[in-house]
Amino acid sequence: MNVFKTLCCCLVFGITTVSGKAQSNTLTLEECFIKARRNYPQIRQYDLIRRSSRYSIENAGKLYLPQLTISGQASYQSQTIDFSEVLPAIPGIHPPELSKDQYKIQAEISQQIYDGGVSKWQKESSSANEAVQQQLLEVNLYAVRERVTQLYFGILLMEAQLQQNRLKKANLQTAADKASAALANGTAYRSNVDELKAEIVNADMTDTEFRANRKAYMNMLGVFIQQPLGDSTTLSWPTPITSPENINRPELAYYDLQKKGYDIQEKQLSTNYLPRLYAFLQGAYGRPTLNIVDNKFGPWWMGGVRLSWSLGSLYSLKNNRQLLDINRQNLDVSKATFLFNTQLTLQQQNQDISKYADLLQQDDKAIALRTAVLQSAQAQLDNGVITVHEYITQLNAEHLAKQARILHNIQLLQAQYNYKNTSGN
Repeated sequence: MNVFKTLCCCLVFGITTVSGKAQSNTLTLEECFIKARRNYPQIRQYDLIRRSSRYSIENAGKLYLPQLTISGQASYQSQTIDFSEVLPAIPGIHPPELSKDQYKIQAEISQQIYDGGVSKWQKESSSANEAVQQQLLEVNLYAVRERVTQLYFGILLMEAQLQQNRLKKANLQTAADKASAALANGTAYRSNVDELKAEIVNADMTDTEFRANRKAYMNMLGVFIQQPLGDSTTLSWPTPITSPENINRPELAYYDLQKKGYDIQEKQLSTNYLPRLYAFLQGAYGRPTLNIVDNKFGPWWMGGVRLSWSLGSLYSLKNNRQLLDINRQNLDVSKATFLFNTQLTLQQQNQDISKYADLLQQDDKAIALRTAVLQSAQAQLDNGVITVHEYITQLNAEHLAKQARILHNIQLLQAQYNYKNTSGN
């Protein structure tokens, strides 16, 4: 079935939402999407995520900056070295005695030479985490499109039904004017005029209800796009569309970025069992100094290279890799489940598109028949063959047929845009 051909006929012969008067403000559905996204409170998280990631990357880069450590110690020990016990007794020479109370204040500057790739993979992990968080935000923001779409088409439906209701009221008013003229000439009953006026009042009540619904939808849409919308605002009628069958939702990129993060975490595991190499310089003041035979306060310094190598992480390396594999498998299951559910939704929405297109064709046939019956009823009413009540019955039947067509027309367009939003295209 050619959906575009059907919908084009609907737009030519159907009821449009744009009035003949000049409008001061016109919005399209795509403009509403853009404004709703730009003004949604959660959008501010983009800058927060970016700034947080920048600080994390800067911190990882500072691992190669010189590190300064200051420490102090005061102690008392039960025993010290007794030189008199190891040196032969020499008359006139007294070996030094070390104090049991000892003091030291020390500063050390260390410079990392090799860290086994820790800083590199910390930077990679921070960047990957930023990408994951930003893509998750994209997923959350994408849900706003569906809510905006519902409000937008709800407003279009109210406007189309308002215009159709005005046409019905105009027909009733024409009939009421004729009945009033016939009453003045003594060829009609006052009950005929009153019945038509009662239907006009009903049309006014329906008009009030449609206006109230339109205003409520407009207010909600205005909140989303942070723009006041009033009676002067016109929503453009969306053009019929078809979307490709492929799925291009932001959730897919989110799953891929998470998997990339797991790959980086696996590479980080190797940094836990690689050696670290540092250059250091120590300076201190205390008692005793490095010259322990001199039991006096004094300064000293020491410089060199320090190697540290911890292999304890090898015990849990295999299990950690298995955990990452399980996380990847869970991610694959979540992605497959999402694709499965999205495909089911797309199939249902595609069926809806075909259904509403078929209903529109049937609506055209029903309206043609109802219009012919109404024209005949109008002529019969003018000739006094049928009652006003019978005429109103036929008028309402035609009105309901046109209202059904308006509803199906909007539903067809909304189904197409729902399909577009669901597929992510």
